[in-house]
Amino acid sequence: QPQLAESGGGSVQPGGSLKLNCASRGGPFDWFGIGWVRQAPGKAREVVSCISNGGEITWYADSVKGRFTISRDNAKNTVYLHMNNVKTEDTAVYYCAVPTQSCSPAADEYVFWGQGTQVTVSP
Repeated sequence: QPQLAESGGGSVQPGGSLKLNCASRGGPFDWFGIGWVRQAPGKAREVVSCISNGGEITWYADSVKGRFTISRDNAKNTVYLHMNNVKTEDTAVYYCAVPTQSCSPAADEYVFWGQGTQVTVSP
């Protein structure tokens, strides 16, 4: 089964940019779709983006559409989330995870999770 590890989180000002990385060990990486799921304090988990195993299918939540871009490099076993024009409401712990389907907008359909990386957007 895949073991996922996120990196790249940190603090950024509104309007700034950040790139998150999700590195995988174990399992054939190009078999799995990957999603980015965030959880802010006191809020439910929210899938912000996902990408199919070959990268041909991507999906974005309306809250991040036009600002975030997901991509993957299967040769490096890594999925990326480029976050541009960030807003204070993007503050959350961001997890990468493997869905039961190729690319799912439902958080409860993700079965393998990383440990998460904190993103804080503040002036």
